[in-house]
Amino acid sequence: MEINLQKRFWEIDFLRGIAIIMMVLYHLLYNLHYFAHYNVNVYSGFWMYFARTTATIFIFLVGVSLSISFSRAKHLSSRVTMETKLFLKYLRRGLKVFSWGLIITSITWVFLREGFVIFGILHLIGISIILAYPFLKLRYWNLLIGLFCIFIGAYLKSFVFNFCWLSWLGFRPAKFYTVDYFPLLPWFGVVLIGIFFGNLFYPDYSRKFQLADFSSLSGVKMLCFLGKHSLLIYLLHQPIIIAVLYLFGIAKVSLF
Repeated sequence: MEINLQKRFWEIDFLRGIAIIMMVLYHLLYNLHYFAHYNVNVYSGFWMYFARTTATIFIFLVGVSLSISFSRAKHLSSRVTMETKLFLKYLRRGLKVFSWGLIITSITWVFLREGFVIFGILHLIGISIILAYPFLKLRYWNLLIGLFCIFIGAYLKSFVFNFCWLSWLGFRPAKFYTVDYFPLLPWFGVVLIGIFFGNLFYPDYSRKFQLADFSSLSGVKMLCFLGKHSLLIYLLHQPIIIAVLYLFGIAKVSLF
């Protein structure tokens, strides 16, 4: 059977679109709490787990999408050229996302100062795209290594350290505060688990399970559209939310 290498798996975009809606909702509540001092507990309880679930979906789908991209590339290039081309492709993509993370760091340093983003979700995704390359050929090992990364990350969370230069890895220094923190341990483990399930359910760039096609439904189309443009929405939604709150007099935003 001929494989359509131009197709997208609508369910991946759909899930990412759901995560986008969840992210915007959480950040709306977070901004109401942070800038307008609304009594919304975004740091614990339901909304904390809501935020962690949202991030987990995003990061898990990074791994799934990488495995699908790798599977597609195997059909487009010879083995020799694929190795070099794919590594350069993931290197460029990872550096692009990481660069956006650095821009977020700069902007939050100007606007927030205390709590500015040091190693947030874009930093994580950018580095993970690069680091994931040698793992794309693995299958069950990704599940084991991923679970090990999560275990080590959970273990490190119980400690504080007197240095900050490994905070990106998961060694949290004392009195550490940032509004967006996703260290490689444990979160790279979620990427690896995503790669495992991507290889399991989408090998050879084909879906290995039965799924009805709901992609023509208007609601599904909308969510898939959001999922396809998740990076752009991520970059724009916070300034838009803050601007709207500011214009309606709900929040007061100051540079200093």
